[in-house]
Amino acid sequence: MFNNIPPITRNIIIINVIVFIVTYFMGNQMINYLAGFYPFSPLFHSWQIITHMFMHGSIMHILFNMMTLFSFGPILEQTLGDKKYLILYFVSGLGAFFLFNLWNFVEVQQLSHELEQLGFNVNAYLSGANVEFAGNTGSVLKQKELLKSLTDILTTPMVGASGAIFGVVAAFATLYPDSKIGIMFIPVPIKVKYLLPIIVVGSVYLGVSGNGGGIAHLAHVGGALVGWLLALIWKKHLYRFN
Repeated sequence: MFNNIPPITRNIIIINVIVFIVTYFMGNQMINYLAGFYPFSPLFHSWQIITHMFMHGSIMHILFNMMTLFSFGPILEQTLGDKKYLILYFVSGLGAFFLFNLWNFVEVQQLSHELEQLGFNVNAYLSGANVEFAGNTGSVLKQKELLKSLTDILTTPMVGASGAIFGVVAAFATLYPDSKIGIMFIPVPIKVKYLLPIIVVGSVYLGVSGNGGGIAHLAHVGGALVGWLLALIWKKHLYRFN
């Protein structure tokens, strides 16, 4: 069965599995090097905008992503051809990274502004200097709370192929809107043109509200947006670049 999967989808799955196994044995060394960190974090490296797409935090994480890719990828690879399918996958992943970190940028600016207003020197702290808290007890507690939120953004890695795969799913929904799929907790198959908007709206809410449970929901939105736009463009001239 695995040999019948088109080559691009098959190789992406293989690479993801290999990276997951290597990361399992090497641990934080691989995560700190290949996961995607906020671009202004000291942990960020330029190659992470690509390598983060092949990192996964758990067996369930990679299993869900690869099963989704296995379900939607082969059809799109055959429909779009190798070039456009590769463009779809990786540009969707880049779109996910961009939107997720655009929101991070907004939050970092807000947190930095609040800290500066309380007398904390954020620039000195980010440069590695030993900065002391200033003000009364209430002010110090607030500064520590804000600083923890800022540090979390700078040091929490973004991992997974979800953004790229959301782009694949969005492209599938655009090219085959009336296709029906079955999902858990819904007793009857539902058309993808109805399911995708529900997922995207839910992801926007969870990402903006901060109730995402450690999942980069805005990355999903970024990937889906890119996949939808590319599929719209290609839908009119489907075989021009094959």
